[in-house]
Amino acid sequence: MNKRNFKGWLYLLPAMLFLGIFMVYPLIDVFIYSFEEGYNSASQTYYGTGMYNYSYVLHDPYFLQAIRNTFILVVITVPLSTLLALLISVALSSVKALKKLFQTIYFLPYVTNTLAVGLVFMILFKKTAYSAGLINLVLKLFGQGPVDFIDGPYWAKMLVLCIYTIWIVMPFKVLILTSALASVNQNYYNAARVDGTSRFRIFIRITLPMISPTVFYLIITGFIGAFKAYSDAVALFGTDLNAAGMNTIVGYVYDMLYGNGGGYPSYASAAAILLFVIVLTITCINLLVSQKHVYYS
Repeated sequence: MNKRNFKGWLYLLPAMLFLGIFMVYPLIDVFIYSFEEGYNSASQTYYGTGMYNYSYVLHDPYFLQAIRNTFILVVITVPLSTLLALLISVALSSVKALKKLFQTIYFLPYVTNTLAVGLVFMILFKKTAYSAGLINLVLKLFGQGPVDFIDGPYWAKMLVLCIYTIWIVMPFKVLILTSALASVNQNYYNAARVDGTSRFRIFIRITLPMISPTVFYLIITGFIGAFKAYSDAVALFGTDLNAAGMNTIVGYVYDMLYGNGGGYPSYASAAAILLFVIVLTITCINLLVSQKHVYYS
């Protein structure tokens, strides 16, 4: 190893130590916990090892409901938020007057407290004895009956959660995509306009391929973030997500550790490992797809 390579590894050493201590070691520890049956947190003892924790979690109705909720949330919010962010970014890039103002307005939800935004959504969607909620007032104008979006049917609660999640994550995507659009070389656009190419074809053939690495980055991080959703559901439906039928996988892990039925770190570890495997698998698939469909200049 030459001196230059040695210096490079030396510079990487603090980051590698940090990664090992705070990420790799906890992951290994959780993996071991997931096989320890009947683990007791107080005495730190267990009565055996095996696959029972995984079997219990995979047959637990609450965990199956959490998987269902999480996958619905991921499938709906990630594509929609990315598409909407792309459309808004393209629109912002073509606006000259008040461009900075619009960018600031779109970014506000990202820097607003999650629970505060949840309170606003409660006012908009929750049906109470005193108010039907602003959304129900709008529905009434079209002759539709009031719907309790917070304590009502499952589809209504999932709809609100999806809208809330998109509202929270979209500003960050708009910011990233706006920067990506600004970095595209204008010479490509000038050449296309000289040839009489339509705006739509310019977007499909030039803009989209040039910003495709950024789009796939947002899709991958969007999938990871959506699978880790928990605070969004708490902000809308409270801490008892099992009773509301709106728990997520992360919420299930939290309940097993600290909830009303808590004190089961082995079950929580098994659920956490399953979540890790799901996220890792989807991330790898996305990376494989990106190698074929992403343009790297």
